[in-house]
Amino acid sequence: MKVVVIGGTGLIGSKVVALLGEHGHEAVAAAPGTGVDTLTGEGLAEVLRGASVVVDVSNSPSFKDEDVMDFFRTSTTNLLKAEAEAGVGHHVALSVVGTDRLLDSGYFRAKQVQEDLIRASDIPFSLVHATQFFEFAKGLADGMTEDGTVRLPDARIQPMVSDDVAAAVGRTAAGDPVGGVVETGGPEAFRLKEFIRRGLTALNDPREIVTDPRARYWGAALQEDTLLPGPGAHLGATRFADWLARQS
Repeated sequence: MKVVVIGGTGLIGSKVVALLGEHGHEAVAAAPGTGVDTLTGEGLAEVLRGASVVVDVSNSPSFKDEDVMDFFRTSTTNLLKAEAEAGVGHHVALSVVGTDRLLDSGYFRAKQVQEDLIRASDIPFSLVHATQFFEFAKGLADGMTEDGTVRLPDARIQPMVSDDVAAAVGRTAAGDPVGGVVETGGPEAFRLKEFIRRGLTALNDPREIVTDPRARYWGAALQEDTLLPGPGAHLGATRFADWLARQS
């Protein structure tokens, strides 16, 4: 089976390509660096020829509200059109647990538009909702730092390693379309403050971390369980402490 992975040279995409290849599929990495640009449509018709499944794990190069909305709206529209013309039978997109609960954020509004476009198309689809990655603990802290202090909402998070995200995406791509959402997360839930503290401690990052009721998560207010997967989610096996130990 030929599977085209949009964003196939990135953190998740490269892992998905490798996993699908190990399981006997013809996995093709598609990205601007390989001559495929979903924003302009360049190379789409050629790379999708003969494809049974398209996996989209691409992301906007800019997180400014207007830029990220334009990226997901334009790229998803172009991709779905090209898939319909190529006769692709399954569209798999990686999205985020809690997207529909985070719409105060420009980024998550754009992800919701992406999902809405996919649902409205005639192509059978599966949406993989994943929790935050272990690898992005520092990035989260950077985005919530004011005057040298990391200010976080008081909420829980159930992060997972990128390898387990890729496994969930690959497993979904190799299966039948579900016509809805497949959720995946890590094996443990933490207070957001604890997750960030442990991540920064492992990097010898001395920033102070505080809980602030005014703090927002990429512009969105959080409830206790906004970032948690629901019942029935597939949970990865890799624990945060074990992953951190391997990094050192």
